[in-house]
Amino acid sequence: MRVVSLTCSNTEIVAALGCGGSLVGVDDHSDHPAPLLAGLPRVGKDLDVDAARVAALQPDLVLASLTVPGHERVVERLLAHKLNLLVLAPTALAHVARDVRQVGGALGVGAAAEALATKLEAAFSPDAAAPAPGRAPRVLVEWWPRPCIAAGGRSWVDGMLRLAGAENALAEDVESRPLGPGDPPGRGADAVVVSWCGVPFSHYKLDKVLGRPGWEGVPAVQCGQVYAVPEAWLGRPGPRLVAGLAALRAIVAGIRSGAPLPPGPVLLDAPSD
Repeated sequence: MRVVSLTCSNTEIVAALGCGGSLVGVDDHSDHPAPLLAGLPRVGKDLDVDAARVAALQPDLVLASLTVPGHERVVERLLAHKLNLLVLAPTALAHVARDVRQVGGALGVGAAAEALATKLEAAFSPDAAAPAPGRAPRVLVEWWPRPCIAAGGRSWVDGMLRLAGAENALAEDVESRPLGPGDPPGRGADAVVVSWCGVPFSHYKLDKVLGRPGWEGVPAVQCGQVYAVPEAWLGRPGPRLVAGLAALRAIVAGIRSGAPLPPGPVLLDAPSD
């Protein structure tokens, strides 16, 4: 089977299922696992995927996504080329295992998909690592710095924060939204987790949060509880969310214990991107 994947998370699911050899093309941002992707044709960035380039690869299956506003236009362009699509649209943590099963079914590896999905469900179980008692800190996960765009209540990150023993500072019924200087969700954050999409992890600059105009009174800024976790671990609804959950748990456990981690990167392993 010839497969083209159009998002990092889809690519990583295919690889985790042992089907990386089926990939004949990927989007410009897919970067893991790097040895598998070396030399593969690239079909464009995110909202600028070139449908004609995808079609030229003669795929049997295109793994598309609706995780970013505007992705629906990409899907429309692909449908105009009469391509066989599987379009994933995860918004909750439970959707990750669901999507693994869907992709595995489409690739003909249902048993491998069931094994991976079951493993993810166990990792994301509320009983997997219950947080210590105490007030749940309010944590803001930030996708973009200028303007600050944060993950909302209709996001897999919301479920991850709850499993980590925290509250989402932006617990609104949105996938994400910009926050202005006086926005209550931002002003109430006990910690800010920087996980900027499309920015290399080595280029994350926490002083953009610590020195953000109008945020001087934010508890996270006052206490220096500003952390960096790779977007690859939080922003991609696939197997590596397990690493992101571990990082969030470490951050939250430090705050709840009264001995918060020092500000900076939170890496329980070397970043994979």
